[in-house]
Amino acid sequence: MSSTDVLREVQHIPIEGRSPLRFYDYAPDTGSFAEDARAGLSAVPKTLPAKYFYDARGSALFDDICRVPAYYPTRTELEIMQVHAGDMALAVGAEVLVVEYGSGSSLKTTRLLDALANPAAYVPVDISREHLLNAARRLARAYPSLPVLPVCADYTAPFNVPEVPAKRCVAYYPGSTIGNFEPASAKAFLREMRAVVGQHGAALIGVDLQKDPAVLQAAYDDEAGVTAAFNKNILHRMARELGAAVNPEAFTHEARYNAEEGRMEMHLVSDEAQTIQIGEEAFALAAGESIHTENSYKYTLQGFAALAGEAGWTVADVWTDEQAYFSVQYLT
Repeated sequence: MSSTDVLREVQHIPIEGRSPLRFYDYAPDTGSFAEDARAGLSAVPKTLPAKYFYDARGSALFDDICRVPAYYPTRTELEIMQVHAGDMALAVGAEVLVVEYGSGSSLKTTRLLDALANPAAYVPVDISREHLLNAARRLARAYPSLPVLPVCADYTAPFNVPEVPAKRCVAYYPGSTIGNFEPASAKAFLREMRAVVGQHGAALIGVDLQKDPAVLQAAYDDEAGVTAAFNKNILHRMARELGAAVNPEAFTHEARYNAEEGRMEMHLVSDEAQTIQIGEEAFALAAGESIHTENSYKYTLQGFAALAGEAGWTVADVWTDEQAYFSVQYLT
């Protein structure tokens, strides 16, 4: 399948004690923060794209969120992987090519790789070069005999997987990131994933589940204020990188459960009438007006199976924790 980005170069990254990494750089288009901010602040209601949370400061704050006691998704998925990784490995089979969408702390990835029988190669895919290479280096050092082939690309669009002899290709998409997509976009993304792994491929996907709204509220509005700092960081980033005239402390973080849509929403609510200035353009906000920064959809097992089915997948197995807060789903 052809990629929407152009393969700029293949680099060989030296790693002590093993063969170099082959780094495939597709020079993905990361968009324009300034253009996206102006467009979002001109919209009704106002929005800012969640992808701009993740500069160095935002990524560090998200790591802090994952350690907050009320934030269940990370620790719950880790527990599922600890208990059921062996079953997942049996399901996908031996000598598989693992393509991970997004590169995180690698804790969940190592639990999967440890359980797999003779994995053919590991291909982490991410749009952030520095984040991707750091993750790839960690895994390469941990698994000296495993081919690690990082691909810098926008994984929401078509991209090419390096050709590796393998019995099948398995996409791995841990976390609850699938919930950040609008349902129609999630369906399109799952179709692209199906094209990447091919006719006999499979996928392991982390899917957050519907639960008591009080549990969700606590997870997205922690008492220590870490999530609030994470949400406000997008305003700090606008000030740092765009020279925007904005006072992040004049906004309040608000997490809302939208029962009708089955999602958590993150908002920045203006404490007063104020103006955000970016270059020559000014964007007025009334007191109490919200900037919508992120959605996180929560699924029922039946609901996600229906969505996956519309994208051409069949849910072959599901592993959950005892409280059924979270799931890892095996799609074929």
